[in-house]
Amino acid sequence: MDTNMSKKIIYHIDVNSAFLSWQACHNLSIDSNAPDLRTIPAAVGGSQEERHGIVLAKSMPAKAFHIRTGEPLVQALKKCPDLVIVPPNFPLYVEKSKAFIELLKEHAPVVEQYSIDEAFCDMTGMENLNGDPVQFAHTLREKIKNELGFTVNIGVSNNMMLAKMASDFTKPDKVHTLFPDEIEKKLWPLPIEELFYVGKSTSKKLRFLGIKTIGELAHSDLSIIKNHFKKHGEVIWNYANGIDNNLLKEQPDANKGYGNSITTHYDITDRTTALKIILSLCETVGARIRADGVYIGVVSVSLVDCEFHHVSKQTTLDSSTNVTEKIYETAIPLFDQAWNQKPLRLFGVSTSHASRERYEQFSLFDSEKNEKLSKLNTAIDSIRNRYGEDSVKRACFVNSETKHMTGGLQKAKRNQRNCSHHTQE
Repeated sequence: MDTNMSKKIIYHIDVNSAFLSWQACHNLSIDSNAPDLRTIPAAVGGSQEERHGIVLAKSMPAKAFHIRTGEPLVQALKKCPDLVIVPPNFPLYVEKSKAFIELLKEHAPVVEQYSIDEAFCDMTGMENLNGDPVQFAHTLREKIKNELGFTVNIGVSNNMMLAKMASDFTKPDKVHTLFPDEIEKKLWPLPIEELFYVGKSTSKKLRFLGIKTIGELAHSDLSIIKNHFKKHGEVIWNYANGIDNNLLKEQPDANKGYGNSITTHYDITDRTTALKIILSLCETVGARIRADGVYIGVVSVSLVDCEFHHVSKQTTLDSSTNVTEKIYETAIPLFDQAWNQKPLRLFGVSTSHASRERYEQFSLFDSEKNEKLSKLNTAIDSIRNRYGEDSVKRACFVNSETKHMTGGLQKAKRNQRNCSHHTQE
C-alpha cells in the first residue's frame, strides 16, 4: 500500500454498542464488582419495570438471541426473558462522547464528529509523526480502550465513505482497511443493503432491477440507475465504485447558526403532519439558541421529496429572536413556498446570523409579546432540563405519532453545542 504524503488517509471511528458500553464503563467505575453489561444479555432502552420503548443498544450476548436495535423491548424480552434492561442516561452519553472526541483531537489535525458515537479523522500527512497509518489505527484503538474503557472499530481508507464502510466490517474492537485496490475483494461481494445510503426502499427497487450486490450496482449502467433513482442513483453508484469527494469539515468554535433536520420513516403527504414536524424541529432549534444565549436573524426551511429533489427557502427577520413561536411562524410560509406537493422524506429548519446583540423593529405591542414568549420559552427549557424534555409538550403533540422535539442525532446531542446532523435513508 502506498502511504505517500499526497495520499489521503481517513479514519472512521465508531464506538461499539456505545450507549451500553458507556453505561457499563460508568457502572464499573462506581463498583468494580458490578456485572459488565457487555458480557451478559443486556440492552439500553427503557425501564425494566415498565418494559416499554425500543432497543437503543445491545450487548454481543444479546445479539446472540437475535435481538435487534430498534425493535420493541416487549419483543426483545420474548426472545430473551433474562435480558437486563438499562434505562437511557443521556447526560452520561454526552460526557463520554466529549471525552471520546477530545482524545481524537489529540492525535488528528482534523476531526469531524459524525454522530454522538462516531467521528471521522483526516490523518493525511501524519505518517512522519505516527508511522504507518494502519498500524497507528491499532495504536489509537488500544489507547481509547485503555484510557476511556470502551472499544471502537476503526475503518481506514482514502475517503470518508470507504472508511465508514470499513468500520462496519466485523466487530467489536477491530481495525479494517478498505482502500481502492481492495474494493473488488472486500466491497463488491456484499449484499446491496450494506452500501452506505441504501435503505430498505432503495434496496427493494435495486433487487427488482436484478441488482443484488454492491458489485452489480458498480457495474451497472449509470444512466439506467439515474433514470430510476435520479440524483440519489448517481450518489449510490459512485459509492459502489468507491467514489466520494466529500471533505472533512471541522466544527467551528462558535455557532453562527443553528439547525436540525430529520428523515421520516415514511413519506409525508399532508400539510398538517408536515407542519407538525416543522414545529417539532423549531422546538429543538429554539432550545439550542436560548441555551447559547443568542438571537437569530434568518430562518430557513429545507425539504427533500421522494425523488430526492432538494428545495430550500429562507427569509430575514425584521427583528432578531430566540422565540420558538416566532421561528415557527416564519417557517410556515417558507414551507408553503418550498413544497411542490410531492411526498416528503426529509425536513430541515435552520437559522443563521446568530448574535448576542439583539435588534428590534417591532411595535411596542409586539415587543412586549415577544419578551413574554421569550421568558416563557426559557422557563419551559428550565423545566425540561430538570425533569426531561417530555415533561412539557404542546397540546398538539399529545397522543400524536409526531415527537414534540425532533431533529439532531439523539436527545443527548441536543445538549451539545456545535453538533452536526447527518441522516441517511
